[in-house]
Amino acid sequence: MTKLRKAVFPVAGLGTRFLPATKAVPKEMLTVVDKPVIQYVVDEARQAGIEHFIFVTGRNKTVIEDHFDIQVELYDTLARRGKDDVLDRLRSMQPEPGQTSFTRQQEPLGLGHAVWCARELVGNEPFALLLPDMIMQSEPGCLKQMVDLFNETGGNVLAVEECEPSQTHKYGIVGRGERVAGGFAINAMVEKPKPEDAPSNFYINGRYILQPEIFALLERQERGAGGEIQLTDAMLKLLREQPFHGHHFTGRTFDCGSPEGFVEANLAFALARPDLKDHIVRYMEASTGRR
Repeated sequence: MTKLRKAVFPVAGLGTRFLPATKAVPKEMLTVVDKPVIQYVVDEARQAGIEHFIFVTGRNKTVIEDHFDIQVELYDTLARRGKDDVLDRLRSMQPEPGQTSFTRQQEPLGLGHAVWCARELVGNEPFALLLPDMIMQSEPGCLKQMVDLFNETGGNVLAVEECEPSQTHKYGIVGRGERVAGGFAINAMVEKPKPEDAPSNFYINGRYILQPEIFALLERQERGAGGEIQLTDAMLKLLREQPFHGHHFTGRTFDCGSPEGFVEANLAFALARPDLKDHIVRYMEASTGRR
């Protein structure tokens, strides 16, 4: 079985829910505490053993490429000022030369099209797909847990979580089959079904491990909901040919594509920091009048 080495990050979205903040700053570069959202997702991929980070970008996204590059002047300034701890932290987040690739999604034709744009960089091997709006809080990270399952099952692996049965119309829902190697076989996929039509209440949470055959299906995929090329439509076809397994993720997931999720992520990650927790707790108690 081919080792999972590559990950795709679709970062071409406009971030309209965060205007005016995202008029000139990509939504992926908005910070949760003191790190850009995209850094959390890349760190998760690195922890899982990913060696090649592929970014599908759009216009006005060059700052993402700059973020993952060496800033010689900044590094020199930090070294001269003796800020070795900050410099070491920046260097620890720096990908090695040749580990990052960038390609453009020239038209906003949906997630499936963004994934297809990475086909030449991925090549004929399995790859991880991480939606950068979704950041996870767990140890080990969500993708590392998925890789452990993938190493047992091969095929395709999706991370899933449970939603309220009445909320299935908001998500891509999978059908749950027999348990396999700590996960379960996926026997159905339905995009935003009504509760009475949903095969379960397990929804796809933005982490995927996919086989390269998905690219040929995406190339022939007709436009679906919203006039876009939908990844779920192509995965449904691949499900007829290859096994899919679900990993039930039980950590915390924050949708940083929404203002509510973004604020929740800032609070959760700040509270997880020993140097910030007490201050945040005192502030919240003072603000709410509760102790």
